[in-house]
Amino acid sequence: MQNWGYHTTMKLILLNKPYNVMCQFSAHASRPTLADLLSIPNIYPAGRLDADSEGLILLTDDGKLQNRISHPAHKQAKTYLVQVEGTPTAAALERLRNPLDLGDFVTQPCTVRHIREPEWLWPRHPPVRERASIPTSWLCITLSEGKNRQVRRMTAAVGLPTLRLIRSAIGGFSLESHPLLPGEWQEVRI
Repeated sequence: MQNWGYHTTMKLILLNKPYNVMCQFSAHASRPTLADLLSIPNIYPAGRLDADSEGLILLTDDGKLQNRISHPAHKQAKTYLVQVEGTPTAAALERLRNPLDLGDFVTQPCTVRHIREPEWLWPRHPPVRERASIPTSWLCITLSEGKNRQVRRMTAAVGLPTLRLIRSAIGGFSLESHPLLPGEWQEVRI
């Protein structure tokens, strides 16, 4: 259990955001939103995931906790499972681990491992388009920053385009220890 240092009457919701869902409660012209998944009043996401990313988001009704989770100054570790096109070399993995110049900013050092596809992972709908002649691989990337489309830009910069991106953990909360299928949520005590 994560200790965020706040009172225990606040709500903290873990949600497994499905692919193609907008990380907002307001209506969207063409895509489902968080409002289509849960209807708890006065909660807000602590951070975002792009529509084409999946996985863990935390929602709370407490503004201070929301800031503590999502603001870059607090350096909450976030872990991503990333399916990439190609096979990573040792040099590519080392480039990802170290500061990487993406043009408009330089990334902070992070942890990167080449892994097997996790057994607990759900299939994506629609499935990722794979090409028979090009292998895919999985990476586990943990970083404490989270600029817009950062992980996708990092993998592309080293020649490993991202096919699927799943946030699996934020701080001490993970989808491995709190198994939720896409669209499922759970309130947790902090």
